[in-house]
Formats: sequence, C-alpha cells, structure tokens
Amino acid sequence: MLGKVFKAYDIRAIYPNPLSTNTAWKIGYGTARFLFSEAESVGATDPMMKYIIVGQDMRPSSPELSGALINGLRHFGANIIRVGLVDTPFIYFAINHLDCAGGVQTTASHNPIEYNGFKISGRTALPLGQDTGLVEISKFAAMADENKIKSQEPPLGRVEERDLWDDYREHVLQFLDLGGKEMKVVIDASNGMAGTMIPKIFSDIPGLEIIELNFDNTRDEFVHEPNPLVHSNLDQVRAAVRAEKADFGICFDGDADRGIFVDENAEIIGCDHLTAWLAKFFLEMYPGSPIVYDLRSSKAVEESVVEAGGVPVRSRVGHVYMKQALRKHDACFGGELSGHFYFKDNFYSDSGAIVFAVALTALAQADAKLSAVIAPMARYKQSGEINFENDNKDEALEELSERFMGEGEIDELDGVSIDCFKSDGWWINVRKSNTEPLLRLNLEAKDEETLERMIDEVSPLLGKRVAH
Repeated sequence: MLGKVFKAYDIRAIYPNPLSTNTAWKIGYGTARFLFSEAESVGATDPMMKYIIVGQDMRPSSPELSGALINGLRHFGANIIRVGLVDTPFIYFAINHLDCAGGVQTTASHNPIEYNGFKISGRTALPLGQDTGLVEISKFAAMADENKIKSQEPPLGRVEERDLWDDYREHVLQFLDLGGKEMKVVIDASNGMAGTMIPKIFSDIPGLEIIELNFDNTRDEFVHEPNPLVHSNLDQVRAAVRAEKADFGICFDGDADRGIFVDENAEIIGCDHLTAWLAKFFLEMYPGSPIVYDLRSSKAVEESVVEAGGVPVRSRVGHVYMKQALRKHDACFGGELSGHFYFKDNFYSDSGAIVFAVALTALAQADAKLSAVIAPMARYKQSGEINFENDNKDEALEELSERFMGEGEIDELDGVSIDCFKSDGWWINVRKSNTEPLLRLNLEAKDEETLERMIDEVSPLLGKRVAH
C-alpha cells in the first residue's frame, strides 16, 4: 500500500484507499525517524530539533489524515507545532522562523478533491524527494509497528497550536512596494488555500484592489480543477480581467504555492517569460547573481539574464532540483514552467504569495502595462509540451541523440537536450514521464517555419503523439 502513495516529489493518492489513516500514521512515524536521524547526523542539538511543523489544506479528508500523521510523528517522539489551515509555503516559513527539524503539509496540491497527500520538508525547508529522503521515509514507514496504531499507548511527543499569520504576513510583505501606485488585480483562488492566504496577507494594502474569484474553500468541491496549467481553468480569471479592466490576473493552484498570470488583455503569460522579466528586476538588487531556471524555458531567459549581468543556471525539472540549484549557486531568484518561483530571501524556497507581491512591485516600478514588459521576452516560437506514447523510452532517447550527433550541443541533465540555436535556430528537450509510458517534448525556434519543420522531423522518433 505504501508503494502506491509515494511519488517522485511528495506523497499523494486517493483517500481513503490507498491513502488511509493507518498509512498516514506510518508515514508520520517514518518521517519523524528520518528527520531526527538527519538532525543527529549534523550534530544539531537544539531542543527545537525535536519539533516538527504540521499544517493542512482545505480538503475534507485533511483533518483526519493530518491527525493520523501527527499521532505517528508523536509516537516516535516528535513534538508538534500545528499551524492550522495554511498554504504550503507557510510551512517553509514556519520551519525557518522557529528553526525546527522539518515540516509536513497535508495537501494534494492541484489534484481532484478525492485526493490527498503530504509534502515533507527537512531542516531549513529542504525539500524531500525520492533522492533526498522519501525512499528512506517509505522504508521507515513500512517498519512501523502496526500494534502501536491500535494500542492505547500514549504518544511521547506533545502538540502545541501556534498562530503565525502575523509573522508570515510581515515576511511576505517585505517583497511588496507599490510606490504609491494603484493596482486592480483579479485573483482566482481555485477554491483552494489562496482563499485563506490572500485575505490574511494582502487585505488593507493601500492602493491595491483585489477582485476575488472562487475564494470559498469550505465547500468541499472545486468550481474548476485547481490546476492553472490547464488553460481552460483560466477562463474565469481571463473573463474577469477583461470585465474589470484589471492590471492583471493570477490563478493559484490548490495549495497556493503556484500561480499563473494573465496580462491586462487577459493573455496567458508563460512562466519562462515571467522569469526572464523578474530576473532583471532581481539582478538590479543582486548584481552578478546566478538565476536558476527550468531547462525547458525559452532561450530568452538565458539571454535576459546575461544581458542584465547575471549568471544563467539551467536546472532539472522539479522543485527538489530547483531548490538544490538555488542553494548550490546561492542564486537570488529562480523560475519554473510549472508556476513555481523561488527566492533567496525566502529560504531558497518557492512561494505563490511572494511572486504575487514581487510582480506587483516590479510592475509598479516599470510604470508600464504587463503586456509591454513581457513582450520583449516572448520573442521566440514555442511548441509547448507535447506528449508521445512510447513503451521504449530509453531507446527512443538514444536514437534521438544519435540522429543529431555532431549537429549541436547535446546534454542529458534531464532527458535529452539538443541545442542547435546558434547554427539552425532551434533547440529541444525530451524528458521521460516518471509515472507513464510517455516522452515529453519541448521545442523552441526563432521562427514559426523552423518550429513546424523540426516538430515534423523529431516527432517520428518519439512515438505516437498524444492529442491535447
């Protein structure tokens, strides 16, 4: 059962089968064992290293699963600080604010309402993925004593309730400065945790008018899937931006760690283009700093970073790898195509609240429309992510590399990337899906003709194209 709930970057499944309260208890027990062993391995002896932060999202199963998780954590000896109904980046803040051993958010992010899960972070909010702790937690969970779940034996650890919203608000608002400008923004909370976070942090900000969509997160259902990467889920926010003549709109995912922006014309903004623009904003504060970006991003990101005097750093896809790269290079900022944005001054972690604050600040300073500042970044033609069914993914990637050997730079940082941009005006990245027999293609070219030609040339090597 445990094997069905552990994913590459977190724990996620349908409740109550396979993600039951018994499974949650075991995960709590295994998590405490892992986090304590990590603290011991670096000689951390502070009493707060026996504390673990626990929060939850608005899903109907979250209270029960969070409670079971806490019981498992406590039976291993962890003391718990419950922070209540919060967005996932709140956990990253709380871990660092209180200097705890780690934290767990009960959430299934953008998945349908019947799903739930856990996002686990270590000390200083280091993310735990398959390569950085989830495998060990799974093993420790499997070793948990079933009899303890059923017994009346009192747990060793204690539970403390803490309200950290004032501290969290102060932290986030460090990134906001409207400079006396007035802004009207449409926010679609997707019936998720942005419906709690936005009012607590951004209410009563002088000059900021917020038009709220889908802020009710007590209804145990979603008006639309809380996944802003699906363009149809942006229909409401786009319509409202037009109707309200707003400066821009943003749609958050279920746990409010990601957001997708639309400009004042209700056009969807690519997260790589937003990264390219915000990179210049951050490089004014941190001259010469590295900027980390998802390797699927437009060439415009690399070019913009270099133009602004920064150091571009390509990263593997996924928040675990992005955060590792930010820490390794001491980068001031990073952006990912999925809508995650990362900040040195936020413990090298991502935050939906902070990227919203930063976008407001940067736009106020630019004294221009969002479409105008993004337009120079959207200078190349992109395929978007195209999926191909393929049961022999490794063979296909090997064939792809052989086909273009000698024609451009080839690397295998994440899948296969082939860069012929300087010579022929195109580059591609092809990655394997972690969970499905799929290859994922991203291709960019200097013009539409080259884009279509290369899609036609590469597609037969990758398998059967999946219709959108």
